[in-house]
Amino acid sequence: MTENELRAAFVRHEVLTPPTGPLRAAIDRVVAVRRRRRQRLRAAGVALAVVGALGVGIPQFAPRPNSPDAPVVAGPSTRVPTGALNLLVLGLDTRADEAPPLADSVLIVHIPADRSRPYLISLPRDLEVDIPGLHRDKLNAAFAYGAGPEHPDRSKGYDLTRRVVADLTGVRIDAGVVLTFSAMRKVTDVLGGVEVCLPQQIRSVHTRRVFPAGCQRLDGSESMDLLRQRRGLPDGGQDRDRNAQRVVAGMVRRAGEKGMLTDPVQISRALVTVGPDLTVAGASLPDLLRVVPELASVEPVGLSLPVVDAVPRLRADPRAAPAFLDALREDRLDRWAAANPDGVTRLG
Repeated sequence: MTENELRAAFVRHEVLTPPTGPLRAAIDRVVAVRRRRRQRLRAAGVALAVVGALGVGIPQFAPRPNSPDAPVVAGPSTRVPTGALNLLVLGLDTRADEAPPLADSVLIVHIPADRSRPYLISLPRDLEVDIPGLHRDKLNAAFAYGAGPEHPDRSKGYDLTRRVVADLTGVRIDAGVVLTFSAMRKVTDVLGGVEVCLPQQIRSVHTRRVFPAGCQRLDGSESMDLLRQRRGLPDGGQDRDRNAQRVVAGMVRRAGEKGMLTDPVQISRALVTVGPDLTVAGASLPDLLRVVPELASVEPVGLSLPVVDAVPRLRADPRAAPAFLDALREDRLDRWAAANPDGVTRLG
C-alpha cells in the first residue's frame, strides 16, 4: 500500500474514532488513584519512624542474610495485631569513650488502632527506672546492662530496654529498631539532607556550629551534631529529645519526596549503606508494612513523657505522667494531645 493510499484509509476511518474525552477522564482517574496510593505508601516512613526513613522492610531487596553488609535482624516473624501498634526505636551514640554503648535516644512510635496518624513519644534518657534484676538507674543504661561489657550484643541490649519500657508504660512493645547515630548520618546523606525546623537558635558545644531558629536543610554530619546538643538548651536533654523527633520527621518527609519507599534501587542502596548499624527485633517488617495503606495522615505528632527534675535523675511527673500513660495504654492520645497542646512538639 502506497503512502497516499494509507492517508486515504486514515481519512475514511477517522469518523469512526471514538471521542477522546471520556478516555482521557478515565486515565486521569486512574492516575489520581495511583498517586494517592503512592502518597499513602510514603506514610510508611512515619509509621515505622526511622525504619521507614531507612527504606527497610522489603526483603527481596535486602542483602543476603550472610552478607557482611546485611543489617542484623533479631527475633521471629510475627503477625501484626489489628489494634494499636507500639514500636520501640533506640538510637546509639557509639563513640570510642562509651563501651558498652548507651541508648541516648529512646522513642516509642505509637500507631493507633484507627490508623489515624502516628505518634512519636520520647522517653528521656536520664529518666530513673527500675532495671529488672539490677537496681534503679537511668533509662539509657538499660541497653548497656543488657548488651554486656565485652562484645556488646545489641539484640540483648534491646530486649532489656524493651522490658524496662514495657514495665514503665504498661503497653506491649510489638517490635523495635536499634540503630547507631552513624547509620542516621549515612542515611541522611543518602537522602540528600533533611529539613529541620527549630523554635530557637542552637550553638553546638562540640563544633561551635550555629543552627538558626527556623527551617533549614542539614546534611548527615550537621544532623548528628544537632542530635548531640543538650548543654545550654533550656530543657537540656528534653529539648534534645524534641530535636530528635524533628530530625526523624525531616527524614521521613525527605524519603517521601524522593520516592524512596517505592523504589527498590534506593531501598537496596540504603540497606547497604546502613549495613550492620541497624538491628530489627520483634515482628517482621513485612508484617509491619501491612498497616501502611490504612494510615490516614503522613504527619506524626510529637509527644514526650511528662517528667520533673530530681537529683540526680529525672522522674515521671506524679501529677501529669499517669494521665499521659493512661491515654497511651487506652489508645486515646489524640484526646490527650488536644487537651494538652503545650505537651505537643512542633515538628514543622
